[in-house]
Amino acid sequence: MSLVAETPRAMCVRCRRPASVCYCRALPRIDTATRVVILQHPRERDMPIGTARMASLCLPQAELHIGVRWVSDALARSLADPARPAILLYPGPGARDILREPPHGPVTLVVVDGTWSQARTVVRDNPVLQALPRYAFTAPEPSHYRIRREPRAEYVSTIEALMHVLGVLEGDPARFRSLLDPLYAMVDAQLACQASASRRSLRQVRRARPRLPRIPDAITARFADLVCVVGEANAWPYRGPRRSARTRAGHDELVHWVAHRISTGETFELILAPERPLSPSTTFHIELPDDTLHRGAPRSSLAARFSPFSRPGDLFCAWGHHGLDLAVAAGLAPAERLDLRADAHRLAHRKLGSLEAYAATLGPPPPPLAAGRAGRRLALLVQVIHAWRAIAAAASAAPDAA
Repeated sequence: MSLVAETPRAMCVRCRRPASVCYCRALPRIDTATRVVILQHPRERDMPIGTARMASLCLPQAELHIGVRWVSDALARSLADPARPAILLYPGPGARDILREPPHGPVTLVVVDGTWSQARTVVRDNPVLQALPRYAFTAPEPSHYRIRREPRAEYVSTIEALMHVLGVLEGDPARFRSLLDPLYAMVDAQLACQASASRRSLRQVRRARPRLPRIPDAITARFADLVCVVGEANAWPYRGPRRSARTRAGHDELVHWVAHRISTGETFELILAPERPLSPSTTFHIELPDDTLHRGAPRSSLAARFSPFSRPGDLFCAWGHHGLDLAVAAGLAPAERLDLRADAHRLAHRKLGSLEAYAATLGPPPPPLAAGRAGRRLALLVQVIHAWRAIAAAASAAPDAA
C-alpha cells in the first residue's frame, strides 16, 4: 500500500474547464448588432459541459446573468434599449417561428439557459419576461451535443440555438456556424477522455477515494473573487392590513448592506434610511434600533459608496437571492452571484433550514463581522466558504491505493 497525494487538476480561468479539455483555442469572436441576454438558472452554472458561458465568450455583446428571480426594475433596465426592443426565445402559446417570421430591425434577444423545468421556473417567476414578445423555432438539423441527451430529438443546446437564431436575425447564417467550433472541441475532448479511462481504473479510483461532496469549482478556482454579502430589508408581512399598500409601493426596500472579501479580510457596511414606513417587525428581525436606521444614508448613495470596495469580476456569495435583488433595486450594478443555499441543498441532498441551522453543523459560530443580524450572518457565510474549501482540499488530497 502506498500513499500518494493527488495533484489538483489545472483549471482554465476563462472557460472554467480542466486545462486538459479547455476549448478556448476554438472560441471565435463574433460581433453582433443583436444584443444577447442569457439568463442562466443557478443549477446549470456548475454543469461542466454547459454552453451558456461558451456562448458569452464568443459574443462580445452578450450578457450572462445567473439567477432564478430578478427584481423587475433591474431586469427591465437590462432589457430597456429602445433601439433594440427585447424578445424572448421560449416556446409556448402564441410564440412565432423566428426562423420563418424574424422580427424587423435589431433586437435584444433574451435566452433562458437550463433544463426545460428550470427554464419554465425562470419565465414563470419573472413577469417582465412573460410580457415580452415570444419566439420559438424547430431546429433545422440534429443537435451536435453528443455528450448530453436532450428530452426530444429536435431540441438543441443554448449555443446551437443562438447559432440558428442569430444567423437569421443578422441575415448571415454562414458567419454564425463558427459558434459550433468550441462545442465540437468540447464534445470531442470529453468523448476522448471517456474512451481513455478504463473501467478498471475508474473502479480503483472509486475504492481509493472517500465519497466527499463536490464543492462548486468557484470556491477554489476563484477564491480571490469571492465576496460574501447580506442584505436586510424593511419588509411588511405578506399577509395583513398593509399588504395591498405594500404591493402598490413595489418591493421590500434594502436598509442594511454588508459585504466581506474573504481573500483580503476587508468588510463593507452601510445602513440605509428607509424611504417607506418602517414595518413594526423590521427592527426586531434585523436587530438594529429605529433611530440607527433613520440616521442611515440615502438609498441612492449605495452604488457610489460601495464602488471603492467592489472589483471587476467579483463573485457575490449569498444565502438565497432576496438580499442581492434588493441591492440591485437600490442601484447596485448586477454582478455574478453564487447562491450558497442552493449549493448547500445540493451537497446535503436534503431540504435545509436557515443559514444559522446549516452553519451550526459546521462548527461553533464565529464572531460577527458587522452590526445586527447581517453581521452575524455575514460571518456564517464566511464560515461556510472556509468549510467547503477544507472539504475540497481533502477531496483533492485523498490518497490512492496502489
